[in-house]
Amino acid sequence: MEAPTILVIEDDAAIRRIMEFQLQRAGYRVVATDNGEEGLEIARSLQPDLLLLDVMLPRMDGHEVCRQIRRDFKISQTPIIMLTARSELRDRISGLEQGANDYISKPYDQVEILARIRNLLALARNQREANPLTGLPGNPAIESELTRRMQAGEDFAFLYIDIDNFKGFNDTYGYAKGDQAIKILAEILSEQSQEREGEDIFTGHVGGDDFVMIAHRESGGKIAEEIVERFDLRKKELFRMADLKRGFLSVLDRQGVERRVPLMTLTIALLRNQDDKFQHVGQLSDAAFELKKFGKSFAESIVVCERRGERDSQDSESSETHASPDLRAGT
Repeated sequence: MEAPTILVIEDDAAIRRIMEFQLQRAGYRVVATDNGEEGLEIARSLQPDLLLLDVMLPRMDGHEVCRQIRRDFKISQTPIIMLTARSELRDRISGLEQGANDYISKPYDQVEILARIRNLLALARNQREANPLTGLPGNPAIESELTRRMQAGEDFAFLYIDIDNFKGFNDTYGYAKGDQAIKILAEILSEQSQEREGEDIFTGHVGGDDFVMIAHRESGGKIAEEIVERFDLRKKELFRMADLKRGFLSVLDRQGVERRVPLMTLTIALLRNQDDKFQHVGQLSDAAFELKKFGKSFAESIVVCERRGERDSQDSESSETHASPDLRAGT
């Protein structure tokens, strides 16, 4: 990964040089200037990852620079740490009201400012990668997490979760209801992570109605079963009673002919990575796709598990059938 770029706008030459040295030694790429107007121009052309902005600047003060950045669509999300010799509360509040993310008084502590920079950069990266509908990590974060675990030689369970018949529901009930269905599933997945405090569980949103979870190899089956059970219960909130009783959606196609659309169900493809079974993300994704494709041939919510081996102790207590592929029909 490229080193993050930090733009320093500081008119005190001594402080500016010290900052450049400290930041470069910490592994950052640094661009610096001594006035607000030039700093704003550089920010617009360079689009840095973070801005260290002094308040008292010639030609344009730090508050105005901050205001201008927040108005510019291309750089409006740039994290900004404001620097000032002033330490009164009203001065700090003023900087934050202009859109600054953080505020540090000079003289500053090197360890503190580096920690604040790391935190803001990590937060900004997570926000960029998150799915805007659910707030869950998106594809870059998913691939990074899988790669990290594979390179570490970890054993883990990989769950690929997909809502079946989602398009029919979306077309019938509208996009707002469709978004609600996706949010409900995201909530169910998040609940699983929260209820298993201490377990290293990762949840990501691939896009649309597709999600992934990475969990302990031993608990993957139980998690999948609980997701199916909760989704099948909560999806009833979304349907009209007449559709639930009928068991399908009745829609008219473009020719005015009635078409029956099944109600939403859930397919979860469950794979276990053990003893470096999967060497790279693409290999795991291909296996999950084939397993999910098989699961979609069933009418009910289902967990499809490719076992290829012996049962582990946790899953021996579950209702999964010992087979390959392995199936567990939902309620």
